[in-house]
Amino acid sequence: MTIPLDILPMRTGGAAENMAADFLLLKRYPERGHARFRHYGWRQPAFTFGYSQKMEYVRPQLPPEEEGPFDLCRRPTGGGVVDHRDDWTYALVIPREHAFSELPAPESYRVVHACIAEALGALGEHVVLKKEPDAEAEGVPTVCFERAERHDVVRGDTGAKVAGAAQKRAKEGMLFQGSIARAAVSAKLDWDAFEAGFVGRLAKAMSAEAVETPWPDFAEHEMEGLVEQYSTEEWNAFR
Repeated sequence: MTIPLDILPMRTGGAAENMAADFLLLKRYPERGHARFRHYGWRQPAFTFGYSQKMEYVRPQLPPEEEGPFDLCRRPTGGGVVDHRDDWTYALVIPREHAFSELPAPESYRVVHACIAEALGALGEHVVLKKEPDAEAEGVPTVCFERAERHDVVRGDTGAKVAGAAQKRAKEGMLFQGSIARAAVSAKLDWDAFEAGFVGRLAKAMSAEAVETPWPDFAEHEMEGLVEQYSTEEWNAFR
């Protein structure tokens, strides 16, 4: 059965705002049964880190204060520390009703990254999926683009990491937050063409129909409350 894949407008926000929006797209989306996708930007330099990571690990991975201020926020998904200062960021939500949300985590990770690799390859980028993890580092907390995990997108010539992601499963479905390192691909890459190719391949992989869709009308108090929560020291430092 074909389902809608709602393609939401591009938005730019602070780190807490972006994480809150992604979480609400999972938890409060008004169109039940619709998958949703968004590409978004960052209002100022930003870093995010995985839900289960400890601040004593995170802080040493961040740039020194003399490099200037930046946003920092814990993600609702897992994964490592991600530098968003020069990346292409997206979120994908799959509703519980869709079979894709029931795939084992490694397989959903592989499918989404295969769509990225194919879209980049169609634009002349020599990229592949990493076949196996580095055994000596498996399960160790990471800085996202310093080491590739299994099914990450990597350069075919150097093995440098191009794209990584993290997932969260909930009763409403699956949240997939991903990042592509702009510096790892050609400076002349047409990002609009990439997005079109990526979305088209996602829709095909999910047996979905991509539809340009207005931003959902979330309750203002709920969005503001979640942004406030994601901005607190309690959320970011003491989990």
